[in-house]
Amino acid sequence: MNNTARILVAALLCTTAVACSKKVKEVPPADTGPSTTTPVTETPTTPGAYGPEDLDTDACLRQRVVYFDFDQDSLRPEFQAIVACHAKYLRDRPSSRMTLEGHADERGSREYNQGLGERRGNGVSSGIQANGGSGSQVMVSSYGEERPTCTDSTEDCWAKNRRVEIVYTAR
Repeated sequence: MNNTARILVAALLCTTAVACSKKVKEVPPADTGPSTTTPVTETPTTPGAYGPEDLDTDACLRQRVVYFDFDQDSLRPEFQAIVACHAKYLRDRPSSRMTLEGHADERGSREYNQGLGERRGNGVSSGIQANGGSGSQVMVSSYGEERPTCTDSTEDCWAKNRRVEIVYTAR
């Protein structure tokens, strides 16, 4: 036998010896009779944690529109609490997802309003992330001036169209 064959046979014997070594037999635990433990629920409830039903019942979470000042994309102070509530919901429900739909009023070019709607959505997204929400749960889209809630050419109507709508795509 040549040296290469001897090395292969030795390696094979070593591998076989390791693979065939005696294994310790595990003893199953003794049966103590019927189980008295309670079944584990799929979603453990943490006190103070939001659940999917809270989207329709909680006063803070039901508010899903954030309004902006003219030509602005920064959050107004009165909407900070709403954004914090939605961030907490995302923290409590890691499987949930939301889309932030940015809108603008009819003033300005179509391209400018499209960009402004996106900047507004990104502003809300940043607020959610600053409050502990995950950016991977949030998607931003912009409709610009294309989906107005009010069609009059008045300041009150324009104020209603300068908004970001929070839409949950997965609860």
